[in-house]
Amino acid sequence: MPHALITGGTSGIGAGIARTLLAAGYRVTATGLSEAELAAVPAADNLTLRQLDVTDDRSIAGCFEEIEALDALVNCAGMIMRGGAEYEIENFSRVIDVNLTGTMRMCVAAKPLLTRSRGAIVNTASMLSFFGGPMVPAYTASKGGVAQLTKALAAAWAADGIRVNAVAPGWVETELTRNLVADESRSAAILARTPMGRWGKPDDIGGAVLFLVSQQASFITGAILPVDGGYAAV
Repeated sequence: MPHALITGGTSGIGAGIARTLLAAGYRVTATGLSEAELAAVPAADNLTLRQLDVTDDRSIAGCFEEIEALDALVNCAGMIMRGGAEYEIENFSRVIDVNLTGTMRMCVAAKPLLTRSRGAIVNTASMLSFFGGPMVPAYTASKGGVAQLTKALAAAWAADGIRVNAVAPGWVETELTRNLVADESRSAAILARTPMGRWGKPDDIGGAVLFLVSQQASFITGAILPVDGGYAAV
């Protein structure tokens, strides 16, 4: 049974990815930042929950000490943003550390296991990997960085048999976007720009990740796959 590690896999998009991989026959280790996040996740066969801080090297090392084999790493932790407060350097640095550097930390830590399995990494980019976000300069910079990091690692690690790709979710209905979904005028503007005319679901992202970690994508690396209902196409 293949094993996937999903950071941020206890809620939102990460939880949708976890459900999809479990249904496809994966054994999944899903991480969350706090004990409360872990406690809120329903028990499921082949699902292991772990507390993990992607900004803490010791926390990451402790996580990998308990993993003997790994076929896929999905970096979904660190989708944090601080709005206009990101123009304050302390907040800017925090967002970069979680979203971008945290992704790199996990990739480096997972590399020995993925080399052994000739496995795959899927990072989480964003629409803001392509567009500028004037209210979220740190989030925009971090997700642009995730896209370029994905390409760099894909080129660097191909010889080790590791494929590295990313998904770039569009507007997805999660707890983080709940208020935006409920705002009729703002939601209408988003849907008007989205050719498929609906909000995404976490499981929509899960399907794309499942493809990218599978052998059906065995000749795909360095790709940034929009999963956005066509938002980036118009």
